[in-house]
Amino acid sequence: MKKTERTPLKRSSADMIKRQHPTKKGRPSRQSETPRKTSSQEKVDGELVFGVHSIVELLRAKRRKLMSIYTTKPTPRGWQQIEALLPARGVAIQYVPREKLHEIAGTTDHQGIVAWAHPFPTRKVPFDPKRQPFLIMLDAIQDPRNLGAIIRSAYCTGVSGVVLVKKNAAPLNATALKAAAGLAEHLEFFVAASTQEAAQLLTKAGYHLYIASFGGSDARSVPFTSPCCLVIGSEGPGITKGIERHGTVITLPQRTPDISYNASVAAGILLFLISSKVVQHNAQPAVSSDQQ
Repeated sequence: MKKTERTPLKRSSADMIKRQHPTKKGRPSRQSETPRKTSSQEKVDGELVFGVHSIVELLRAKRRKLMSIYTTKPTPRGWQQIEALLPARGVAIQYVPREKLHEIAGTTDHQGIVAWAHPFPTRKVPFDPKRQPFLIMLDAIQDPRNLGAIIRSAYCTGVSGVVLVKKNAAPLNATALKAAAGLAEHLEFFVAASTQEAAQLLTKAGYHLYIASFGGSDARSVPFTSPCCLVIGSEGPGITKGIERHGTVITLPQRTPDISYNASVAAGILLFLISSKVVQHNAQPAVSSDQQ
């Protein structure tokens, strides 16, 4: 078994509930030494991550570093997967009561493991249709669980990248990452200031926008063209007004007009439909059933 490093939990929880790497004080355990922090490490802002798959995929992707982990004794189910992927040094492990995990995570939905990691990376420049031919744009999705569920479906259907907007949208936080089963760690993200800006950038780059809304063409008969971007609107009002002029409006058939699909369900169906019709050059390998 890999040798791990442990540090005792601070009495005060103030630092743990801030969005930065919590300060660790106290005497190191006999089994290991506490890694010395450099001045640069102390200044690194961190982001909360919780849940087994979120942390496992973060470690597998190797795009950002894990700084510290809080868990319980005995360790919860799934801990062995995380432990096997941890680097030999640099990740402090603290064992705390389960109630403390509730406090740190702000929820009980953490599966007994909470961590702090370097910030989630996003692109500085828009996507290139030659390198990322299949995108999804999320137009002000409000619920972080819907956001995560859509990201999960995006990964499974071979999407090349995800476009988010800052205005009136749920953040890509720990709840969203867990709902995505950690698969966001393997996708590229670009964050636009607004939906209008994103639509203009995408059409200018050469993407065909397919906008999910009522009153459009039956999605089952639309001849999707690559490079393309599926646009999913928010749970309540739907797509931003005026976006329709930037692309083709598509609609999923439903039993009666007075009901509608959940945003993440509609996204999953449309992503599969588009991916089955458009030849993809960057399809991801299938993931195992342990992502369930």
